[in-house]
Amino acid sequence: MKPSLDIPIDGMDTFQLFIAIISLAAVFSIINRKLLKLPDTIGVMLLAILTAGGFGLYSFVDKETFMNACQLVEQIDFKEIVFDFLLGFLLFAGAIHVNLTALLKERGPVIIYASFGVLISTLLIGTALYGIVTLLSLNINYLYCLVFGALISPTDPVAVLALLKKAGAPKDLEIKIVGESLFNDGVGIVVFLSIFSLATMMEEFSMSHIGLEFLQEAGGGLAMGALLGYVGSRLIQNLRKQPILAVHVSLAIVMGGYSLSSLLHVSGALAMVMAGLMVGNTLRKESACKELQVHMNVFWKVIDEILNSVLFVLIGVEIIALDFNLNYLIVGLLAIVIVLVSRFISVVMANVFLRKEHRSDLMQMYILTWAGLRGGISIALALSLPEGEIRDALLFTTYVVVVFSIIVQGLTIERLILKLLK
Repeated sequence: MKPSLDIPIDGMDTFQLFIAIISLAAVFSIINRKLLKLPDTIGVMLLAILTAGGFGLYSFVDKETFMNACQLVEQIDFKEIVFDFLLGFLLFAGAIHVNLTALLKERGPVIIYASFGVLISTLLIGTALYGIVTLLSLNINYLYCLVFGALISPTDPVAVLALLKKAGAPKDLEIKIVGESLFNDGVGIVVFLSIFSLATMMEEFSMSHIGLEFLQEAGGGLAMGALLGYVGSRLIQNLRKQPILAVHVSLAIVMGGYSLSSLLHVSGALAMVMAGLMVGNTLRKESACKELQVHMNVFWKVIDEILNSVLFVLIGVEIIALDFNLNYLIVGLLAIVIVLVSRFISVVMANVFLRKEHRSDLMQMYILTWAGLRGGISIALALSLPEGEIRDALLFTTYVVVVFSIIVQGLTIERLILKLLK
């Protein structure tokens, strides 16, 4: 007999669940600020994991309540919430605070790390993972190992931006890491979709097809973002004496532009990054109204912090939905090492293609490696895989890497920067 709640599970729609998640994020944020005093994203996620783990232990006392909690978590469409709602807001909010002039000065490293670096990392991680799953006799073919490489390669701007500012990283290094993180989300998603289509439709595969799809998604996304950014900047400039209306326009750019990108089959992630950079550059100009700057900055900072908390609560509670398996845990722990080593190798190889003045020294490459945190996008991509043993294994592995990345790397990046650069 299926357990029941006071409120039937089927009666809780997505909106009600989202309200519950926002409320939980607010509670965890307060507890973290008052007690743990960790960086917001890390503290909130850690509390969510502890809460989920507590439910797991409570299952020995009351299995029915635990099963109800599992059903509620499984009802949350993590992929839909991240890709259809959170991602556009978070990328725009992150990009709007990045100095476009400084980013253009480091455009070489950012472009190389976000494109070539992602491709190299995908290949290295996928190949190494295939060796491990073969030794453990897990039924995961090479293409799906490459799919894992693609979904885990993008670094997360949400998790790393605040940490870098607090650590006092050099501005050129900070802009390299943040710029790469903003752009490689879009590139990583396109690479993931391309390899995933190859893994599921081998008879329709051709290199030209993959190349055209990549060009349409990435190039189209950047073009869409440039158009949105240009139109949005002009409108916001004309509304500088009406800051609330200007904020409304920026909101429309994100919601309407991201949806339009999806309809046109171009990268909404890259579109939001480009649009955010252009709008942010307009706000930083001396001719911009101070009142407009304050309204826009405060609004997008609030949106950024609230949705960040929501995202990391989702990551934390997702542990309940995982299918625990000792082999999966072994793969996950080994994958941590693989991801870090592959990240370092990809940074070193990408460095070869840069001009001498833009190359990073060994200490900076260590920081670039350790600051490459993984986040919600990786989990959302893993959740988009077809149901089955492969999905269970790759999702569990992804979760282990992401949790280690955010908690261990996130809590030690400041110390590493101080040790290597001060």
